[in-house]
Amino acid sequence: MATRAVFCDALGTLVELDPPWTHLAAALGVEPDERLIAAVRAEMSYYRAHAQEGTDEAALAELRARCAALLSRELGREVGVETLLASIRFRAYDVAPALERLRSDGLRLVCVSNWDVSLTDVLARCGLDGLLDGVVSSAGAGARKPDPAIFAPALALAGCAPAEAIHVGDTAAEDVAGARAAGVVPLLLDRSGGGEIASLAEIEEHLRP
Repeated sequence: MATRAVFCDALGTLVELDPPWTHLAAALGVEPDERLIAAVRAEMSYYRAHAQEGTDEAALAELRARCAALLSRELGREVGVETLLASIRFRAYDVAPALERLRSDGLRLVCVSNWDVSLTDVLARCGLDGLLDGVVSSAGAGARKPDPAIFAPALALAGCAPAEAIHVGDTAAEDVAGARAAGVVPLLLDRSGGGEIASLAEIEEHLRP
């Protein structure tokens, strides 16, 4: 069955995250020592586990407040939501040329990621909004990878059957397992060379004619 759509994970696939502790340390006027890094990692872990709860503006604000409160407890000093958010900075990998080629080949491109409802805005700030045909977050879908249900709205956006889609992601436990459970062809991305592809430019080699 010919490939008609390519789904892509966000973090680690389309965008990368600057080390937040560097920006947070600068904002707080301290050094990014082990305690601060551990505190930020604890907040990041909490966010990842609860991202799908950020289903609308109010729920997202509440989630962010919980994240800031956790970070404050870990550090033993007050860190406001705005300070926390200012330390979280994403930038796109060099994926635009590959995405443009895939679209020129007539493929539908959809981002499918475990994220809150701000995902569309994040991708837009990274300059990727004009290169995608749709965005599906776990918060919007009501399911997070590896739950295959998150792929249902992506398939609807692409207008194709599961076997006609490829999902590219950087985690075996979430991206590969979730796509496979949904009947979508998984493709593991590892820029260090340990996956099926090392860049989005290699996706074309895996398309079914």
